[in-house]
Amino acid sequence: MANADCIVIQGSNMAECHPVGYQWVAEAKARGAKVIHVDPRFTRTSAVADRHIPIRAGSDVVLLGALINYVITNDLWFTEYVKAYTNAATLVHDDYRDAEDLGGLFSGFDPEKRAYDTSSWSYAEEGGDRVEEPGAASEHGVHASARAAGDVFGSGGPALEHAQVQRDDTLQDPRTVFQIVKRHYSRYTPEVVRDMCGIDIADFEYLARTIAENSGRERTTCFAYAVGWTQHTLGAQFIRAAAILQLLLGNVGRPGGGIMALRGHASIQGSTDIPTLFNLLPGYLPMPSAGRHDTLSDYLDAVASKKQKGFWADADAYTISLLKAWWGDAATAENDWAYDYLPRLTGAHGTYETVMGMLDDEVEGYFLLGQNPAVGSAHGRMQRLGMSHLKWLVVRDLNLIESATWWKDGPEIESGELHTEDIETEVFFLPAATHVEKAGSFTQTQRLLQWRHQAVTPPGDCQSELQFFFELGQRIRQKLAGSDDERDRPLLDLTWDYPTDEHGDPDPESVLAEINGRHLEGPDAGRPLSAYTELRADGSTSGGCWIYTGVYADGINHAANRKPGHEQGPAAPEWGWAWPANRRILYNRASADPAGKPWSERKKYIWWDEEQQRWVGDDVPDFPPDRAPGSKPDPALGGPAALSGDDPFIMQSDGKGWLFAPKGLVDGPLPTHYEAQESPVANVLYPQQQSPARLVFPRADNLSAPSAGISGADVYPYVFTTYRLTEHHTAGGMSRWLPYLSELQPEMFCEVSPELAAERGLEPYGWATIISPRSAIEAKVIVTERVKPLTVGNHTVHQIGLPYHWGVGENAVVSGDAANDLLGVTLDPNVQIQESKVASCDIRPGRRPRGADLLALVAEYQQRAATTPETGNSAVTDPAAEGFAPGPGQSGEAGTDSRVED
Repeated sequence: MANADCIVIQGSNMAECHPVGYQWVAEAKARGAKVIHVDPRFTRTSAVADRHIPIRAGSDVVLLGALINYVITNDLWFTEYVKAYTNAATLVHDDYRDAEDLGGLFSGFDPEKRAYDTSSWSYAEEGGDRVEEPGAASEHGVHASARAAGDVFGSGGPALEHAQVQRDDTLQDPRTVFQIVKRHYSRYTPEVVRDMCGIDIADFEYLARTIAENSGRERTTCFAYAVGWTQHTLGAQFIRAAAILQLLLGNVGRPGGGIMALRGHASIQGSTDIPTLFNLLPGYLPMPSAGRHDTLSDYLDAVASKKQKGFWADADAYTISLLKAWWGDAATAENDWAYDYLPRLTGAHGTYETVMGMLDDEVEGYFLLGQNPAVGSAHGRMQRLGMSHLKWLVVRDLNLIESATWWKDGPEIESGELHTEDIETEVFFLPAATHVEKAGSFTQTQRLLQWRHQAVTPPGDCQSELQFFFELGQRIRQKLAGSDDERDRPLLDLTWDYPTDEHGDPDPESVLAEINGRHLEGPDAGRPLSAYTELRADGSTSGGCWIYTGVYADGINHAANRKPGHEQGPAAPEWGWAWPANRRILYNRASADPAGKPWSERKKYIWWDEEQQRWVGDDVPDFPPDRAPGSKPDPALGGPAALSGDDPFIMQSDGKGWLFAPKGLVDGPLPTHYEAQESPVANVLYPQQQSPARLVFPRADNLSAPSAGISGADVYPYVFTTYRLTEHHTAGGMSRWLPYLSELQPEMFCEVSPELAAERGLEPYGWATIISPRSAIEAKVIVTERVKPLTVGNHTVHQIGLPYHWGVGENAVVSGDAANDLLGVTLDPNVQIQESKVASCDIRPGRRPRGADLLALVAEYQQRAATTPETGNSAVTDPAAEGFAPGPGQSGEAGTDSRVED
């Protein structure tokens, strides 16, 4: 980011939420870069930006789509980059129909399954048919959504059968990706941005002009986002829209370009690389699914094709090396490397489906590790009630957080919904060590592994996660010792032999070495691997996470590298270690032109050296090192050998950056604007109001507010959005127990504009009650011009800002109502993240009622709005307008999503 000429921060309050990382934005600005902050609120980030552009929460695809349209219609796209390095020239199969043709839906939508058959989005292959997914058959969107399929491409794009596609390098064929993208965004205009985002045309033109002027051969623009983009029913598509824009401008794979995902805290990146997610194996290998991946060959055939381009074709080596790391000598060719030891997904097993399972008495026990869902997860009431159905609950944390004490002091105790004496959940609280009380690696925002050394010994019974799980594994294995039950073999055969110190604590470097991997056979047996290209599918290597291979090369802990920046080159390769292969910029082959020469001397980074016949530069080249720029190998070779000299996207199955996604996303191949699950604004671009593929949970305890045009929408006339503060950390477990941080931000508050305060009679520093269809909370009022009312069409949209750090309990220094109690559960279908950044509410002066009166207030609003479990949950908004016959609940009655179009 420090090398950017323009930085757009959208969906993030970076200066407050990522203050250490913001130093690089400050460095870029000091060098002359423009910094633009697009956000519903004026924040500390806005205060140090060149311009703040307020936006209506949830309307980002409209803005990004209009920027795409601006770049194309004004011929500002980086032509040579786009033609050579993206799939702009690739033809899409003629079965494909766009949302522009079908009233907001793409071809293949099944209203009964609420999901797409994505086969019509495929590339057209050279033989005239379509390029499908590898494996037995293409996966229907309903099954892909259940396993959060869009989440498994953190390193490696979706698999294709092969890379032999039809192309039109003139980009004139109407079925080229370029022409499809051009048509799709043609109606996303500055006027639509004004009428949907609340951004005036002058601000839009400033943003568009600044981005375009700072892109191309000589300059680069960077985007940065955080949960303001991800926590939506189409969060994955927000990021995809930015990727399309950045590819059109040539800002991917180059210094000062790209899209920076600002992760929540120190090792959130690490928790997806070596996953805490239900649908992933280490290194973004998908978790096997029952019925689809029943054998190892089924799994490998579906994960990647040997006939596709790029390094993802070697997923068999990554998988088998992982199995060898976990089960060692017990993983043999005869038993398919112990593949059957892996559990299988039987559907969606994310955190919110788990909570629903608790409420339905399908879950007996639950571990909470550094997580406080009673405060920090959407629909806090549902979280707490769900935990009351458990037989046992284990909470590992630094303090007695609300998720450990809800059974005696939670809001439902006060309201009378729960009685402590009736709750049978047995809660075990196990104290955890802090990050300074243990050694290990953090993997942060830029994929950089950095080693932390233990500063002090944890007090009392506090344990690190490493020690806790190591000892738990030992005890379970001891209890199972001698078992001849086949189901116990995966646990008994695990390689669980980490060396320990004099206190019995496992050595964290030994775990890093196992993750790195080693040779198992031949003259190099026992030697740590140096790169993921050394992994093999024949059982001769092990590796716990293929993207981390090299972090322990030569037996050295490279995560602990600490050479100061002034002693090394601009990429600083000897500070920490970045996955994969210590590359600091992914896809950096794109930093040079198709002939291998830097696009400009100013942005020189990686280039082809004719004399050495190799790629050289300031970073580790993200390309086969000796693949010449003009190389045109036969694509039928498959794998890395099939990459042409101008295929910089080496993990993509065709070697190109995807403007159009023929596979991998379940809610559309192109980002398309839909309103949030709850919105007082009608979608003027399409008859379809919400994303048709979003995941909904129609339940009496998960009601949604009616959206614009539906009877009862005026009962919840305002929009609220949630955010975090510098002074508190997420759900507050590390900050609300500290007096000095609690003093800095002592009370839960809401931010409202002077106009909204006047409209609703809210007094500065007085109390307000905020009501949603799920709950009501109270907060102190801050009347501020930081949150401005926006004019959207002819409608004024008031947005209310709510920090989400407080919770109700007796142990913290400060407590207060939790913003997340107001949220419902509706999820993005690609990754199953909740919609936390926009929902409907009412606000009124005064404190909320207590006890049963609180429930009565919420119920009274529900009755006035006529909300039912079906409200807001129809897949197709207007069946007639979108080519479907009206079905049950879609006749235009109050409480449904059907609306009559003029």
